[in-house]
Amino acid sequence: MAFFQAPPILGNQYDDDRVLREYHARVLPPELSRELGDTFRELGGLSSQELYHAMLANQHDEPRLVQWDAWGHRIDQIEVSSLWKHAQRLAAERGLVSSGYDAKFGPFRRVVQFSLNYLLQPSLDVYSCPLAMTDGAARTLMDLDATTLVERAVPHLLSTDPATMWTSGQWMTERTGGSDVGRSETMARQTDDGQWRLYGTKWFTSATTSEMALTLARPEGNPEGGRGLALFYVETRDREGRLNGISINRLKDKLGTRKVPTAELTLDGTVATPVKGLRDGVRNITPMLTLTRTWNSAAAAWSTRRALALAEAYARTRVAFGAPLAEKPLHVDTLEEMAAETEATFHVAFWLTEILGRVEDGGGTDQDRAVLRILTPIAKLTTAKQAVSVASEAIESFGGAGYVEDTGLPRLLADAQVLPIWEGTTNVLSLDILRALTRDGGDSLRVLGEEISRRLDRVQASSLDRAVEAGRASLEHARSWFESIHTDAGALEAGARRFALTLGRTTALALLLEHADACLQQEASDPNRGAYPHRDRDRHPAATRALRYAMRGIDLIR
Repeated sequence: MAFFQAPPILGNQYDDDRVLREYHARVLPPELSRELGDTFRELGGLSSQELYHAMLANQHDEPRLVQWDAWGHRIDQIEVSSLWKHAQRLAAERGLVSSGYDAKFGPFRRVVQFSLNYLLQPSLDVYSCPLAMTDGAARTLMDLDATTLVERAVPHLLSTDPATMWTSGQWMTERTGGSDVGRSETMARQTDDGQWRLYGTKWFTSATTSEMALTLARPEGNPEGGRGLALFYVETRDREGRLNGISINRLKDKLGTRKVPTAELTLDGTVATPVKGLRDGVRNITPMLTLTRTWNSAAAAWSTRRALALAEAYARTRVAFGAPLAEKPLHVDTLEEMAAETEATFHVAFWLTEILGRVEDGGGTDQDRAVLRILTPIAKLTTAKQAVSVASEAIESFGGAGYVEDTGLPRLLADAQVLPIWEGTTNVLSLDILRALTRDGGDSLRVLGEEISRRLDRVQASSLDRAVEAGRASLEHARSWFESIHTDAGALEAGARRFALTLGRTTALALLLEHADACLQQEASDPNRGAYPHRDRDRHPAATRALRYAMRGIDLIR
């Protein structure tokens, strides 16, 4: 009888996720954890069954640009996949954006929000892209006290009704590039009646089907550079459904995130409203960048988790050389390496959401705000690189099947590759971190170092001592390197990436150790309380992953 390999079968993505459940038990108030447990379990089942199978069945259903109707009218209509249409309803009904603003969750609002997304997004074909910008737009309008625009747009952006919820775009990238936004060529002109209109080309706009966007343009007469740009609010269509002075030139043919309708736009008299003044647009859009980079980090966490879950499921069903791969020591070791990176990615991303939630709730300390400023780019660049690495290992673990598009597996790597690029490449963010440290005299590094040291100092389990010492040594090397070289601009820039990644990996190690120690203490006090009691308490999975991560290389500064 002919052999046919069974595909990997996912279990409930909440019940099967030890790290997420342990994290919730450790961080969330018990009553909130109990209240949300059934919801998380429901979403874990939905993500592993209905949505996952729909994503596989419709993997070739990509967005399509219809520029003309049957009678010759230019309509520039983008048709999205059926799963994206379903995702829009889910996003509203499940509060994938609105929960981040729900006062009943208090300082845990962001942890709750990103937990919901962490469970659902791996099966939603990167619908996280418009949601990230929607979240960022809401936060930006609120932080800038743009009262009229807040009243107009925010109720839509945070709506839980699919019929009224809007998503937002973020239009910054032009032909001059995405990182050096100060070179923007888009012009803003004020008409005799006081209305502002935009003229220019936006070369790379994601989620172009959104009802609104925040964009940068230079009011006529303003100086060159970032300070001469202003932040504008745009509604993409008028009341009759016609595009607002916008032509969609083409959809981008991308390596990954192919379900995301990314377009090149021409703005020709697009009606727009200044959000706050007619200058300092780059500074004013900072709240959006903070949110979208947080989403980027969270996306790295859920994408690494899905890649690992599929690789582990396949290892249980794939028999080679007389036994399942799950019983082959070398394959198991490879999976453990992936698991260590996956858990590190999770803890960095979710620590970022914890701090963001406290700050937005009004209870954040000055220390929280300082950490948030430096941690946001560090977390984004570190987790993004981890996501690509884990995805690559995952598809390799499938052998030839991992390279065949119909399995859906190559999408893991292609989609992960956007994470180090979108919202600032690794190099760009590394330089941003250096500029911030130079401006504040290294205070941000001191504050982050205190947070890392505090976690390392609290670790009690002697079995983790070696990893704790590795974390301390790495942190001290990063500090001493910056202090010794900060006056040498060339050497500082050349080492910026290694410095930033060292800070990111050291942060991850401290968080892994904090979590592992808490798990070990819980089992020591009551071995029946843990979700996974172990006879050898020093070998709790969280501890073994922390130790393995420490061995993988934390200090990248030469």
